[in-house]
Amino acid sequence: MAEQSPADSQGAGVTRRAVLGTGAGVAVATILPLQPAAAQETSVSNETGTTLFVSTTVNGRAVALDIDSRASLLDLLRERIGVSGTKKGCDHGQCGACTVHLDGRTVLSCLTLAAKVDGRQVTTIEGLADGDTLHPMQTAFIDHDALQCGYCTPGQIMSAVACVREGHATDKASIRQFMSGNICRCGAYAGIVAAIEDVAANSKEG
Repeated sequence: MAEQSPADSQGAGVTRRAVLGTGAGVAVATILPLQPAAAQETSVSNETGTTLFVSTTVNGRAVALDIDSRASLLDLLRERIGVSGTKKGCDHGQCGACTVHLDGRTVLSCLTLAAKVDGRQVTTIEGLADGDTLHPMQTAFIDHDALQCGYCTPGQIMSAVACVREGHATDKASIRQFMSGNICRCGAYAGIVAAIEDVAANSKEG
């Protein structure tokens, strides 16, 4: 049997474990993002926006406070005033869950700057009922089973009230068109339309 040369001995020293270890190191290096030294040394800025004083009326109650100029009406209602009936859905103005009334007109509170409500009146789902007496639209939603999980219901009801009040509840097609900005992921649309028709019919009779 021939003797191994020093070079052959060194080649034999490359083991399967060494190959696997090297391969794993390369794989990890390709997965981990590069961290430039400049990026590591840069601190994150926590600067806040300009503070503004806002005086408004929410559900008939006067509210006056300092707010961040960048704050949305939705965050003002939920985080600062504690009115949590208005829901945060998509936060991009596409689902309608955050619908409220501003001076009687529907607005998407996630897209409305809180600074814009200064001196104006805001009505949320909590402001529709008269004490323990529900608003007719709230009652109709219950009677027609127009909700399932209920998450979108506050926004649906606020839009539905405006639909009747502004004269858009003339037929099913008009109701669906007006309510198209409010999404119900549970699919309770038939009950929603029926509830609006009910309230609209009773309003005409009254």
